[in-house]
Amino acid sequence: MNKSIIFLLMGLFAFLVACENEGDKVIMLDSPVAPELVSMPDLNLTRDKGGETLKFNATAVDPGFTASATYYLEASEAGTEFAKVIPVYSGIDVNSIELTVSELNSILLKHFPEDATSSVDFRLRSILTVDAGTGAHEPFEYTSETVTEDVTIFGFMRLDLIDSGMDQKITSPLSDGVYNGFVKLSPDNAFKLFDPETSTTYGGAGGTLSVDGAGIVVDETGWYDFTADIVGLTYNPEPHFIGIIGSATPTGWDSDTDMDYDPQRGYWYIDIDLVGGDGNFIKFRRNDGWGWNMGLADGEEGGLSGNLQQGGVGNDIPIAESGNYRVIFTILSDDAGTYELIKN
Repeated sequence: MNKSIIFLLMGLFAFLVACENEGDKVIMLDSPVAPELVSMPDLNLTRDKGGETLKFNATAVDPGFTASATYYLEASEAGTEFAKVIPVYSGIDVNSIELTVSELNSILLKHFPEDATSSVDFRLRSILTVDAGTGAHEPFEYTSETVTEDVTIFGFMRLDLIDSGMDQKITSPLSDGVYNGFVKLSPDNAFKLFDPETSTTYGGAGGTLSVDGAGIVVDETGWYDFTADIVGLTYNPEPHFIGIIGSATPTGWDSDTDMDYDPQRGYWYIDIDLVGGDGNFIKFRRNDGWGWNMGLADGEEGGLSGNLQQGGVGNDIPIAESGNYRVIFTILSDDAGTYELIKN
């Protein structure tokens, strides 16, 4: 082989050099350093420690060039090679990822049995977006080694909704008398709250709870972020309608199609006909407004699954092929989420 070709191939292996712009270059290390989970917190989660902070200590990715990185702490059933990813955290802070005991318990409770110990795999994934002006346009992804831990998950204290039209409950992660959860309500179904710990039934009106009170009635049918305080005897049904909108949906950009919520798995979902091809997109909104909406996260290009971020222009999710889809939308925080498109 010609020596110049050999040198060229060696150079391509050792360096990723994008377009040169006023002397700037993107240079990849021979062996990029992936992020690492350095230490894990005590994952024997207990109800009485719900407000305490858990710290996952990690090191940042070092690809050898200047880039901004978004990190994703992910969990999965041990030994499954992350066939089903459980999002735990996303953000730019990686040195010390913090969640409360209750927050982590709430996430894992959707996937593992309560009041039991399960073996769980954890990993830290990073997606890098190269700084503007370097000429490199493709995102880079690096993943830590898998760390396996035994995790004990506790079940929450709860209030059952009686006569709401379906089996529903709200829970108290801190066991402090304040209960919360997403519930589907209708003005046609006056409902009450039942505490199985004390066999007490609560009703109410106008935001005030009372023992053995009248059934609670909401203004319109839909999903609510419902909070009840049995110590202060108050309740608040906050409308929380999550919808899908876009040129790929039957109603286009004119109106949302409301989604349903799966409280066990913690995601929003809908079966819907979508139109694919150039110019056909979707996004997710809350309460039929643009004040809160999610589209593709920086560095994402779309596809059947991916990461989402709050707001943004030009980050609509493209739909490649027409068909009937199960669309799954998981909200990780007010600023981040994930989506999945499953063709029926």
